[in-house]
Amino acid sequence: MKLRFIFIVINFLFFATTQVVAQDPNFQIYLCIGQSNMEGAARAELQDSTVNPRFQVMEALNCDNLNRKIGSWYPAVPPLCRCKTNLGPTDYFGRTMVANLPEKVKVGVIVVAVGGCKIELFDKDNYPSYVETAPGWMKGMIKEYDGNPYGRLVEMAKLAQKDGVIKGILLHQGESNSNDSLWTRKVKGVYDNLMKDLNLDPKNVPLLAGETVNADQQGICAGMNTIIATLPQTLPNSYVISSAGCADGPDNLHFSVAGYRKLGARYAAKMLSLMGIKISDPE
Repeated sequence: MKLRFIFIVINFLFFATTQVVAQDPNFQIYLCIGQSNMEGAARAELQDSTVNPRFQVMEALNCDNLNRKIGSWYPAVPPLCRCKTNLGPTDYFGRTMVANLPEKVKVGVIVVAVGGCKIELFDKDNYPSYVETAPGWMKGMIKEYDGNPYGRLVEMAKLAQKDGVIKGILLHQGESNSNDSLWTRKVKGVYDNLMKDLNLDPKNVPLLAGETVNADQQGICAGMNTIIATLPQTLPNSYVISSAGCADGPDNLHFSVAGYRKLGARYAAKMLSLMGIKISDPE
């Protein structure tokens, strides 16, 4: 009996040690959520078709057109969100990160976003009532995440935690919650649930929230930026990423490809600054 007990303990220690070794502290993982601007609404160009292999994306869907399977890592060539989206801020967030981090560091992103959605879609407890009243075209996108984008994000994040360490959350959302004075509290609710569900320490996981298309680009939801600006008052360890000077598309709602590149690089500049690495403001 004693020998059997010793054998069980040895096996437990072996597998526990294996799990610790498998989690690479130099693999930084970022969770990215939001609506259409986080999905990416600008057509990628030739310069975007190659990427440093140290920048990876975990696919959150089965995408036959991209030869990607759910829950697996791939070089982060756009699209990074769903199977037929375009280039967004996450693309140049990751590219800028790996360009300024030591060679031993990898960066991985998980992007779960639904065009046109309110932040209520990511409410862990109340999302079903929001989905029930969502327009048909949105329900199709939600269905791709088995009807629960928040649940899919957590599922993928738990897989990713076996490989690396979650270091931050990127948010670009607000157009559909324009003038919603409760938006900051709703965002905090989503963030708090992620901290609990993924066993994360809020002190170590900043949330970076990007502004909507700026007033200097005639952004039709630019007024929402005054609400986004107050997020750090409600959610400690959150930071607002300016969209000033980030070019937009003809609809004055989505960014252009150049605008996404600049905005994504600004997300990275802030994240790097929190690590003590200063880079110049992306042009």
